[in-house]
Amino acid sequence: MSILNESLEFDGKLIPNRVVFQPMEGCDCLENGEPGELTMAKYMNAARSGAGLIWMEANAVCPEGRTNPGQMMLTRENLGVFREFVALMRKTAMEECGINPVIILQLTHSGRQSIVPMIAYRHPIYEKTRPVTDDNIVSDEYLDTLPEKYVRSALLAYEAGFDGVDVKSCHGYLFQELLSAFTRTGRYGGSFENRTRLYLDCVYAVKAAVPEGFLVVTRLGIADMVPHPYGFGTNEDNELDLYESDMLISELIAAGIRMINVTIGNPYYNPHINRPFRKGGYEPPEAPEVGLARFITVQSHIKEKFPEITLVGSGLSYYRQDLMDKAEQMIESGAADLVGFGRASIAYPMLYRDWLDGKFDVKKTCVACSKCTALMRHKCVSGCAVFNEYYRNLYKEKVECKK
Repeated sequence: MSILNESLEFDGKLIPNRVVFQPMEGCDCLENGEPGELTMAKYMNAARSGAGLIWMEANAVCPEGRTNPGQMMLTRENLGVFREFVALMRKTAMEECGINPVIILQLTHSGRQSIVPMIAYRHPIYEKTRPVTDDNIVSDEYLDTLPEKYVRSALLAYEAGFDGVDVKSCHGYLFQELLSAFTRTGRYGGSFENRTRLYLDCVYAVKAAVPEGFLVVTRLGIADMVPHPYGFGTNEDNELDLYESDMLISELIAAGIRMINVTIGNPYYNPHINRPFRKGGYEPPEAPEVGLARFITVQSHIKEKFPEITLVGSGLSYYRQDLMDKAEQMIESGAADLVGFGRASIAYPMLYRDWLDGKFDVKKTCVACSKCTALMRHKCVSGCAVFNEYYRNLYKEKVECKK
């Protein structure tokens, strides 16, 4: 039996296999935050995929923290819709795959990428593409209010039937930007203790509030790959510097975090870092193999230094015909405990199930073109514009016509 098919017990939950349907935001929820038709279709595919862990996309903890009007947002008013949604996912997974997947909801505040930017500090690199002013800097007093918002969202997730929540810090959103707020003054800037304060405060607050057995995990950007002092986990020469990253993981472990879904980079600034790709209008400054090797280096480092952490590996979608072999190797080598498929799961939702049935079709795998991201950047709903006719036509209409 393949190691991918082995179950994994984690904090009292049984994950049926080692495959993770990664969080891929679709910008396709209704204005009130509840799942729209396209959202439902994506997660029904996730339920049918056979994945043992479904890590749902970014869910804003407050209206001002949404990246767009179609971002997911669980509230007291739409709780019933989410409860039915999660129950339907479980029913579908059991009926079609014979499993009960673990389902995680990702909690986020979009910070600089919010509809009205809410920034941790002035960032000359990021502001080349999205100008802001000092008026966009969030106050310490506002940041003080966020642990309560994360707790409220986590408790709603519990009521909705999720197995746990992800207190997210990655990809340049608010918590991740605070990690590099070396130039910020006040309680949330300058020292390592201050820069990590809000992230850890929210983890501690959520852990203390949720019932026993409800999972609290994190998707962590271990390095921004933006030169110091404007990036976390990176030195002045834009190379990995994991000294503070290791310190942060130690603090997360002390706060009770036992699972990390690891990622690298900021897709708004350096998309090639966390999504190595083959073709497209963007010319990356490094070969894809460099980025793929970086993922293995980072993941192996975490597993060696923190063996108690259950690690979700990333950076697999590029491999196409070697996809499942690389996923097996990642676990067998000790670089990860579970393997996450992001773009690959959007392009080919049934990839794991087809592989189990001996029907894996390389022609259906992600071609690593990043058209899904281009749709999002053009303020459209996002999906695979290669294999899905709806998104393919949308891409032609909204993206190609503007080139």
